[in-house]
Amino acid sequence: MAQGSSSTGPAKAAGSTTDSMMVGYYRFTDIFFEWHKALPNQEDVSPLKALLAYTALVHPGHPLRKEGVNGIELYLGTFETGEMRLLFSSAQIEYIRYWLHAVGLTQQPIPIPSSEYLILPSDLVSCSPDVYSDPAVLKKAIKNIDKNNKRLRGTGTLLTSRRFAFEKARTLWAAKLGTWCAIDFEAWDMDHTLLTEFGWSLASWKDGVLVRENGHLIVKEYRSYMQKYVPNHREFYNFGPSEVVNRSTFKQRIQDLINEHRSTGPLFLVFHDSSQDIKYLKSDAVKAVERLDYILPDNPQNGEIYVVDTADLFSALEGDESNNKRALERVCRHLQIPTKFLHNAGNDAHYTLDALIAMASGDPVDQQREQRWPKRTEDNQPKVEFRDWEEDSDYSDLEGVMGSPVANGGAGNDLETEL
Repeated sequence: MAQGSSSTGPAKAAGSTTDSMMVGYYRFTDIFFEWHKALPNQEDVSPLKALLAYTALVHPGHPLRKEGVNGIELYLGTFETGEMRLLFSSAQIEYIRYWLHAVGLTQQPIPIPSSEYLILPSDLVSCSPDVYSDPAVLKKAIKNIDKNNKRLRGTGTLLTSRRFAFEKARTLWAAKLGTWCAIDFEAWDMDHTLLTEFGWSLASWKDGVLVRENGHLIVKEYRSYMQKYVPNHREFYNFGPSEVVNRSTFKQRIQDLINEHRSTGPLFLVFHDSSQDIKYLKSDAVKAVERLDYILPDNPQNGEIYVVDTADLFSALEGDESNNKRALERVCRHLQIPTKFLHNAGNDAHYTLDALIAMASGDPVDQQREQRWPKRTEDNQPKVEFRDWEEDSDYSDLEGVMGSPVANGGAGNDLETEL
């Protein structure tokens, strides 16, 4: 179906060779609201509508329920405009008509929707599974997707590209592909060519189980160099002992880390605001990479290295189309990830991976935004409006819970207003 279609149009005759060979997706709303209207046999309408009812779709006994999946698995497709649609696969539609006939609810297989309204995989920038086990949640998702599509119209291409990256990261993370390695460098702030630390935090899967590994290297020759403009947290690594190595070993260890994990599959290097760290990776002091892919593909290749930037992912999540990227501390605060001793390369890498996992393992971007910050966006734009106490770490914990002080000395009522 065309992205803007509001009707499935005339149904093809059952058994149409052209349609049966087509593979793709149909909009959920067209199947739910329009398909039954195109059926030539009115006796087939009630069985189809009953099978597509919200309560029926999420029932454990529904014929589309996949083994091991707790709910109905639909698909969330993203178009080039950044707009999203909840979709049925063409295989699901084929199975519905087969099942209705096989159990005797229809005399013949009902006609499938016209191929004119089929969405081809090439029409989508990304497409990821989305599971629903509650009819109310499914119904609300349809409304929220439509609402967010309206908000997106007229926004810039930067936000659109960030949304693509967010959904692609979700899809690849769910597929448990390759190794995801967050890395961070610290340099002496009086001379940024002198790298003083390197930290990494890895995530991969062994027999389907998530495995994490962390590390922190300190350059022996620069251990006494104190920072002037950022905190000196080099000695405060939170996730194990730091290793003190000379410059040559520092360079070799980083190269070995990259080469080891790219040799076993695709390697996703995760950064928070990637530009400076990538310069360090390519610098004479490290020389660990030559070529990086900045666009996540549908089928990542073994041996390739892909860039994932949590600053961009968070911008997509909060609906920000500006060039202002949030610092790691603020991103973690908004994602409710506790942090301690930032500006230690090992800690920063660990918290960067925590942020990636929090976003990539969650629901699609618009649903996740609403879950994390309910009713914080205006009807005409998708950006979350954070409150002062959420933005400023200097606000006390009490202010974060009770709201900001007001002029008459009483407690603020932000929380009550939201509830």
